[in-house]
Amino acid sequence: MITRLFTAHPSSVDETYLEHSGFAFRFAGWLALAAMAAVVHAVFPWMFEKTASQIIAKLHNRTVHRSDPGLKSA
Repeated sequence: MITRLFTAHPSSVDETYLEHSGFAFRFAGWLALAAMAAVVHAVFPWMFEKTASQIIAKLHNRTVHRSDPGLKSA
């Protein structure tokens, strides 16, 4: 029962627990960078004009195309 709590969702996206954890941690890191770029942009509008939105678009693309093995390591 407990094991299933940790493996059901990763299995539903054809990943192991560790693969899914790695994906999620990398995703969180990119989100943190996007957030920092947005904060700097809020204060200095000429800086990082498209950085946050480009990161979000890239993450969206990776998430939507997760079943493509070529994008898992990208």
